[in-house]
Amino acid sequence: MTATDTFTAFVDVLADVLDDHDATGENLARRLHLSRYHLDRIISSVAGEPPQRLRRRVLLERAAFRLLSTRESILDVAVEAGYGSHEAFTRAFARAYGVSPRQWRARPTRIRIEAPSGVHFHPPGALRFPATQKVTSMDLLTKIVEHHVWLTGEILDRAARLTDDQLDEPVELNLDDDPEPATLRSLLSRLIGQMGMWNAALANRAYDWSVEEHESLDSMRERLAAEGPTYLSHVREVCEQGRLDDTFVDALCEPAEVFTYGGMIAHVLTFAAHRRTLAVRALDKYGVSDLGWGDPMRWVAEPV
Repeated sequence: MTATDTFTAFVDVLADVLDDHDATGENLARRLHLSRYHLDRIISSVAGEPPQRLRRRVLLERAAFRLLSTRESILDVAVEAGYGSHEAFTRAFARAYGVSPRQWRARPTRIRIEAPSGVHFHPPGALRFPATQKVTSMDLLTKIVEHHVWLTGEILDRAARLTDDQLDEPVELNLDDDPEPATLRSLLSRLIGQMGMWNAALANRAYDWSVEEHESLDSMRERLAAEGPTYLSHVREVCEQGRLDDTFVDALCEPAEVFTYGGMIAHVLTFAAHRRTLAVRALDKYGVSDLGWGDPMRWVAEPV
């Protein structure tokens, strides 16, 4: 186990015992199968502060949050933070925040106390660990589009388990203006077609709408294999070059219209999210529920 691994494990243990004021440094070290000496040495080297100081700082940050968000007395906040008296808490708080708890409550400022480790109390009751890598807004946008392409393929795979009658059963809450009710088949075809339509616009070629008329799953797989990566490559290129505000002319519209790349991507993601949700709910109706709601939250949190 590396020093960084040990530090991460220590933060997990610290979160578990934050309110156990009888837990000593020896107790914490024992839970990590280390001696007190080695725990202090490792945590100090990684975090820039000894374990007990880090713990006291986090408790003070939580105390500041309690002063801000509750009407508890200062003494009650002090006891929760592990201090035996109002005076001891006031001294420690004033050293960290520059004013007494009473003054801070009247005119609150920051909650966090600067620390090299980046570990802080995170309201309402957790510890926040610093990210191991920085994610830009461009990275996030690209990952969301990656998730869209991936999830469309996963929905398509699950749809193969259904019968034709199930694929063609009307879906409630249709999004489109088509007088015919949407079906799982038409939703999937449109998810792929939406990317294909914009790929065609960017290439200044016509989009063949007829392909979406009662399209087979095999045809959809072939189209997704081509349109998904192509659309994603457009997004990556635009993001990498910082050209989200650049415009292009969609000459296929009547009359022709001007769009920004960023607006086009936002349009695709917004309408695709609705269609994907209708699709996964349609699958769920037939017992295919392993995709949940198709939420990208965990996907975008995964390291590249």
